[in-house]
Amino acid sequence: MKEIIYTENAPKPIGPYSQAIKVTGELLFISGQIPIDNSGNIVGNNISEQTQQVIKNIESILKSQNLSLNNIIKTTVLLKDMNDFAEMNKVYEDWFRDSKPARAAYQVARLPKDVLIEIEAIAVYSL
Repeated sequence: MKEIIYTENAPKPIGPYSQAIKVTGELLFISGQIPIDNSGNIVGNNISEQTQQVIKNIESILKSQNLSLNNIIKTTVLLKDMNDFAEMNKVYEDWFRDSKPARAAYQVARLPKDVLIEIEAIAVYSL
């Protein structure tokens, strides 16, 4: 069974996709989040600020499901420039200090709205 998840506390999708999808009550697939606020404005001019906003957006979606970052089991990080990896990683580690999900990171040619970072995540409902 598939359930579309939506919360007003995270930015509305900017395309034909859902913020997240819940599958059979066990997994939550969070769509790639970019550093925008609930008004659709880009937040931050550097990788640290943009990473902070992206993770805040993910956290808002998780909270709408009574979950936390500890429930995330896998993330995929898309970077405009792999030279930003170390700085992104510092911010990421601050948020995932106690829970280190599996992760992949890639440099991509371009991201929506020309932001510096996008992160998607998979979370589990029961730990």
